[in-house]
Amino acid sequence: MIDQKASELGRLLGQSEEYKTLLRASERMKEDATCRQLLAEVERIAQDIERAAQEGREPAKDQVEKYDRALQSVQANPVYQQVVAAQANFEKLMAKVNARIYEGMKQGAASPIITLG
Repeated sequence: MIDQKASELGRLLGQSEEYKTLLRASERMKEDATCRQLLAEVERIAQDIERAAQEGREPAKDQVEKYDRALQSVQANPVYQQVVAAQANFEKLMAKVNARIYEGMKQGAASPIITLG
């Protein structure tokens, strides 16, 4: 019964406007060459900084500044901003869903009657 309800919830979430908007925004980001390039640059610099840290070295100041500039460029990109906004809206929906599930669990735990249907 729980599997069925979870599957139904997943289906409904997949049909939600928040999820559809997130999928569209993510797809636009994948198709946007500028955004992909900016994200790749941020990832490359982050890996360089991480590598230095793993080797016990302090990352170079210019490398950290380069990372900050690259990150600011990504965050200023309108396609990326749409993804962030869509993700935030979907996370709000999921927080509401999780709160309802938790409330249902509390009610179920307090109930002396066992129901599976």
